Amino acid sequence: MPPPTKKTPATTEAPAAPSARAERLDARVLEGLVGYNARRAWLIVSTVFADRMAPYGLKQIDFSVLSLLAHNPGATSRQLCNTLDILPPNLVNLVAALDSRGLIERRPHPHDGRAVGLHLTPAGETLIREAEQAVVQLETEASSRLSTRERETLIKLLQKIYL
Repeated sequence: MPPPTKKTPATTEAPAAPSARAERLDARVLEGLVGYNARRAWLIVSTVFADRMAPYGLKQIDFSVLSLLAHNPGATSRQLCNTLDILPPNLVNLVAALDSRGLIERRPHPHDGRAVGLHLTPAGETLIREAEQAVVQLETEASSRLSTRERETLIKLLQKIYL
């Protein structure tokens, strides 16, 4: 460990002003990491997502659950947890909140008497239809520098990591 540096008294001269273009740091190691690049892209998309979903009162997980239920009526909590890779206790409060907002309802599962199927209410159907359109638009904007083929390839490559 190097010895502590001695502090010098402040001078009356102001420090040199930073140039208009800040010196770029060498980030080659970071930029060669999948996680770093995925996180940087996620920060951009998630910020826009939060702004666009605020009028709907939806967070990313809320949107994901409602979208899954829109396309898989009657899905169980277990199926949602498996698909979204979340723990059941975390889903309990989420389902309760969506239920209290009148967006989903619980119905007996037609094939498993122990399970409960989750369904969108008409209000939930309307909300997710509008929210999905907004998300598709924001994704199009966020990936506008990519060609359609590049975007499809990126999605497939990212899925290879987690599927």
